Parts: sequence; C-alpha cells; structure tokens
Amino acid sequence: MSQPIEDYALIGDLRCAALVGRNGSIDWFCPPRFDAPACFAALLGRAEHGHWQLSPVGEVLEVRRYYQPDTLVLCTEMITASGRVKITDCMPLGDDITLLRRVEVLAGQVAMRMSLLPRFGYGAHAAHCEHTEAGLSAWYGEERLLLRSDQPAELGEGQIRALFSLSEGESRSFQLCYLSPGQMPAALIDSAQQLEDCAKAWRGWVAQCSYHGRWREAVVRSLITLKALTYAPSGGMVAAPTTSLPEVVGGEANWDYRFCWIRDAVLALDILLDSNYFDEARSWRDWLLRVLDGEDGELAVLYSVSGEAPLGEEQLSWMPGYKGSRPVRIGNAASTQHQLDLQGQLIDLLHLARRSGVDMYPETWQRQCSLVNDLVERWRDPDDGIWELRGERRHFTHSKIYAWVAFDRSIRDAETFGWDAPLERWRQARDELRADICRNGIDTARGAFKQSYEEAEPDASLLMIPLLGFLPIKDERVQATIAWVEQELYRNELVYRFRQTDAFAGEEGAFLPCSFWLVDNWVMSGRDREAEALFERLLALRNDVGLLAEEYDPRHGFLGNFPQAFSHLALIKSAYLIEACERVHRGGEPERHSYKPVD
Repeated sequence: MSQPIEDYALIGDLRCAALVGRNGSIDWFCPPRFDAPACFAALLGRAEHGHWQLSPVGEVLEVRRYYQPDTLVLCTEMITASGRVKITDCMPLGDDITLLRRVEVLAGQVAMRMSLLPRFGYGAHAAHCEHTEAGLSAWYGEERLLLRSDQPAELGEGQIRALFSLSEGESRSFQLCYLSPGQMPAALIDSAQQLEDCAKAWRGWVAQCSYHGRWREAVVRSLITLKALTYAPSGGMVAAPTTSLPEVVGGEANWDYRFCWIRDAVLALDILLDSNYFDEARSWRDWLLRVLDGEDGELAVLYSVSGEAPLGEEQLSWMPGYKGSRPVRIGNAASTQHQLDLQGQLIDLLHLARRSGVDMYPETWQRQCSLVNDLVERWRDPDDGIWELRGERRHFTHSKIYAWVAFDRSIRDAETFGWDAPLERWRQARDELRADICRNGIDTARGAFKQSYEEAEPDASLLMIPLLGFLPIKDERVQATIAWVEQELYRNELVYRFRQTDAFAGEEGAFLPCSFWLVDNWVMSGRDREAEALFERLLALRNDVGLLAEEYDPRHGFLGNFPQAFSHLALIKSAYLIEACERVHRGGEPERHSYKPVD
C-alpha cells in the first residue's frame, strides 16, 4: 500500500530528485535528470517496483523529520523500544549523481536493515547485481548504480541487503552513485564531509535571500524547494519531480509534471527577482529565450528541462498506480494543446524581465512582435484553457485576459524603450479585446466574470484579473467575481478550480494556488484579517517538512504531483503581497512587481 503523499520529503542535486518516505524508504528516483525513467518507482506501485529502504528492524514507535536549517539535507529520527536512530539523507551538489544516506544511533541500541532493490525503466526491469572493485553494482543495459558503504552487504535476487546493529554513538554510511554509460566512479569521499559540504552550499544560497518578513521559514523552504526543482544545466524549473500522482484517488487524471510550463516561468522569474536571486533569474531567462528562438510557429504549453518539446504521452501498463490510480503516464499530451494565454504569459515575463533590468537579446523584440502580430489575427479563436481539460475548445475568459496582457505589455514596452512596432494596430486589438471580454465574459445576472463565453460558470482562474491589472480590485465586476468564487468554489476554507462536474473524472481536491489567489484578492480588497487567516490555514496544510502538493482534500490529504512548484510560487507571492500592502497602503493596490536593477 502506498504511503500518503504527505509522508514524503524531497532531496535533490539540481539535476534530478528523490522522494524519501517517513518509513526510511526512497520510493522515487529518476537519474540522471527529472524526466528520465525511474529506477525506484514504488511511489506508483509496490516495493517490488523499486525502492531503497533504510530503517530499524523492529517496530517504529515515533518518527520526527526535519531539514537541517536552510538546507535540503533531510533528517529522520525514529524511536524504537530499544533506542533512537537518526537517518540523514541528501544528494551532494557535485559532478556525480549520488544518494547519500547516513544512519547513527542517538540512544540505546538499534537493529537496522538496508534493502536496495532497483527496478529500471519505471519498475519494468530487474537489476543484475555483482561485486566489483569499486563497490556493489546493480545494472540493467547501460544504466548502472554503484553502492559503496562501510557496512558489508549481501547480494540477493536483483537486490542488495544488509542487517546490522548499532549502539549509541555508532554510525554507518551508504553512497549510491548513478553512472552513465562509460562513466567511471569518482574517488570515494568521506560521507561526513559530503554532508557538511552539501549543507554549507545550501546555506550559502539561502543567505542571498532578501526576504526577512514574518513568514521567512515558509518562504525560504519554498525557495529551496523551487531551487531543487531547477535543472541546473539549462535553468529550467519542472512543475514537479513526479508523474501520475492523481488529482482524484482511483481516477484517471494522472499526469506527468516533470516538464517546464511557461506559466510557471512567469511566476518564478517574478519571485526570483523579488528574492534577490538574479543568477537563477538569468538562467530562467536564458532557458525561455532558447525556447523562444527555437520556435518556428506556435509556442508549446510545456517543454523538457532542456527546452525541447516532450515526447508523446505513453501509459505504463505494468504499473498499478498510486493507490490504484491508473493509468500511469509518462510524457504529457497537453504539449500539443492550443492555449491562447501562452503568448500573454511569455510576454508578461519578458516585460517583467526588462523592467527589472534583466538584459534581453535584440532579436527577442522581433520575435515578440511576430507573436503579437499573430495574436492580432487569432485572439478570437477558442482554446483549451488554463486547466487543460482535454475537451471541446471554448472561449475561456482567462485565456482572453492573458491575450489582452500580451497586447498591453508589448505596447508599454514599445513606448518605454522607443522600439519600432505597429502600435496603432496593437492598440486597436487591445481595445477591441477588452471590450469583447467585458461584453461576452460577463454573466449578466451576477455582473461577474464567467469561466467562458459559452457557459455561465465560476472559475477560480478569474481571481487573476486584478493581479494582472486588467481591472482594479475595486471594480464592481471584480468584486462580484470574488463573491461568486466565495459562494460556489470556497469550501472547507479552500478554493476549488471550478464546479466539480467539470473535473476530468471524479471529485478532485482544492487547488492550492487558487486558494493563495483568494488571499491576494482579499488583501488587495482591504480584507486583511480574512486574508491572513486563510494564508495561515494554507501554511498549516504543509507537511511536516514544509512541502505542498498541487491539491488538498480533507478525506485524502495531498493530491496531485508533489512537491508542486506552482503551489510554492503562489505561497511566496502571497507572503510578499501581504507585507507590501502593509508597508505601502493597507487595502491598496501595490505594484505587481518590485523592480530591482540587475547587472
């Protein structure tokens, strides 16, 4: 039986990541990069689909977990009848991809077990295990894992095992390296030194953070999580390190999120600049510009970590899925959808970068002009919308508003920097689109914005209207939209994306980013106490090590892929916005971005 999603913690090395359960089992690991086939896939099946467990032999009476302060070094303390043990897990930030595990007994005497059972190709292929001069090797085809330890181990049928007992003050270390074809293992480094160096590197990165407000712990943990979801060789940030964790337990809404969405990039660049992470902002910019320069036509909804279109979507028939939620998918067919909001998201990002002093290549403006000119002809088309529901295309109001953002930001940049552009044509399109949205995107009975021109349904994505500057927060239509969301989509002090009848299959959980958007709308409306109460409620939903999934359901806990970049981005943005309103003018409308000069 799968552990609850919230029972997992994240470790990573800025190329790939692993999920560690409260029971000491690493159940998800996809080296050498986020979207590679998993060699530990028990997360989506059973133990025999691949795991690496390190835990006491006897019953564990109590578990306490925490990250070392300002790091991604995870500590799990387990109490048994005979003693207390601490397991420290991390992925060192070096050239090799390594899982490092160290167990030490803090009190008493504890019998321990270690079980390493790789299953390559998402649980499809058993490993061949053998002794080598460098250590214990587990391999299939060209993929190889090498285990080195100061604890002797035995080889079994496709697995490596050890039983041992430690007394207070004693410890053992295990280093599991992923070796690419032809790669030789690096010299063995003292595990204590590796742990110290890893923690030091993370603390040095956190020291750059400019946020020192009331919620620093939550903001810093979210920033570390976002950094851990970044593929360092390219600068791209994945939406989550997992695939197929369900939006509905037992349902079919199981998607692969190990890709980079342009939507997330806009929020990420905003947050990185506000938090003083200019190097990461430049890397994100470079990833996006490579995507932009490489496109010869429409933008795609999502890309691989290196900037290419992802491979087609597949189903893994042999995987049972998380709590029986099938199918298990790899790849994401949403990459072929038409989403009208894409141009607006990308252009909003370019606008933000320019206003923040991040340099752009001269040819980027020409490419942007091409996108905007194309949008002049296409903004009247229906699309698949932000929620990627895979149904009939509609005229989604949120998508139209982002098309307006594309015109608005492009016009403003052309005027500010004196660049050549067909401004009259763009202004006419912007004004026509605004009028069209305000005419066809309104439910006349409520005076509120509706999900699409075709259907008078509430949609939490429309909470973005004042955040994007389409209309001010005090506008009656904006306030009516907030009230409609509160009435129809706000339950259990959380916000759902839309009416549940619209879900892909079954009843999904509350969508956490939408809940943070309501916080933002309330604080901008001057409803400070309500905003802070909801914000604190959302913080309380984080698991014991401060991580959030995509959704939350009171019956099932976390739902969707985990940890989710979108949720952590929204958390940080709300923390900044609350304090900006406090500093500038309570109940007012602060600047959407803080513009800092960048060298």
